[in-house]
Amino acid sequence: MSSLPVIGITADRSMMGAHASHTVAEKYITAAMGGSQAFAVLLPALGGGRQSITSTLSLVDGLLFTGSYSNVEPARYGGPPSAPGTLHDPARDATTLPLMRAAIEAGVPVLAICRGFQEMNVAFGGSLHQSVHTTGSFADHRENKDNPLDVQYAHAHAVRLVPGGKLQQLLQAGQAMVNSLHGQGVDRIGDGLVVEALAPDGLVEALSVAGSPAFALGVQWHPEWKYAQDKLSTALFQAFGDACRQRMLARAGQQAFDPID
Repeated sequence: MSSLPVIGITADRSMMGAHASHTVAEKYITAAMGGSQAFAVLLPALGGGRQSITSTLSLVDGLLFTGSYSNVEPARYGGPPSAPGTLHDPARDATTLPLMRAAIEAGVPVLAICRGFQEMNVAFGGSLHQSVHTTGSFADHRENKDNPLDVQYAHAHAVRLVPGGKLQQLLQAGQAMVNSLHGQGVDRIGDGLVVEALAPDGLVEALSVAGSPAFALGVQWHPEWKYAQDKLSTALFQAFGDACRQRMLARAGQQAFDPID
């Protein structure tokens, strides 16, 4: 048995030329391996039950739901049709939304980032603002894609960490600086989700799952970017990795004592 917990990382489905492909940005893999001290495996966005959720959960000690340039299809949360040209990934939606609920219910640790954070809200019955900056209530949280990556991923604003919440306990501080690279945002909060952090304009920036048997946390920003250089990012991936190791050891103990048929 490996001494490292196995973290499954969700992929996007996109076309590379004429070929359907499943891709994950390397920054998520690097953060899972280095920040959580884990063995990373990539989970294709096949949807439609082509790979069973039960089999997936039996293989992993934790799940990392990644960010993406695509948006959750609004039909998934009863929203109006998207603006023309909006990028969607229906195969990913069909894969991640049921997987998210099943993983959390089974006690598999979950860390959800950006799109993954939005998937967490939708999976629990919440809804999304498709274009936060057009609501009239919030600031523009998008990055300037013409800027160098280090500028795009630089700290953009503070978040207030809810007193007594999981994030506040991790950081032992009342606020933190985060980057901001998203157009969508949380509207109606999903059932059983708890707000962990808020942007200065009141937009929800982090959620946890009330009563979850294991680590289950989603953040709107991108802690995977240069995770080792940011105190909150380091704490997030370390706590996630610790939870995955606990699951790995618990499963190893269970297997050791399972009777042989």
